[in-house]
Amino acid sequence: METQLKRGFLDICVLAALSREDSYGYQIIKDVPSTLELSESTLYPILKRLKAQGMLEEYTREHNGRLRKYYTITDKGQAALQDFVQEEAGITKILAYIREGAES
Repeated sequence: METQLKRGFLDICVLAALSREDSYGYQIIKDVPSTLELSESTLYPILKRLKAQGMLEEYTREHNGRLRKYYTITDKGQAALQDFVQEEAGITKILAYIREGAES
């Protein structure tokens, strides 16, 4: 998948993963569709940005004797996710337009 297109989906896919359940970095990478090729070096800046925007919060929990950082979606993050879903009709129109051009 083209890099610019991936960037547009990464934030929303991270929010979608966290809307299912609180999670930690490695698990988020596994949960996001593999076609996005999400890596740690890409994920952690996204998490930092989403946290700064108030879309998620973090907390620590002990796991196997070590502290692990978990992330949880906030109401603001949930609203952003819902807003994206509401734009589905527009996204579908764009994809149809692209598909039509590719078939010409």
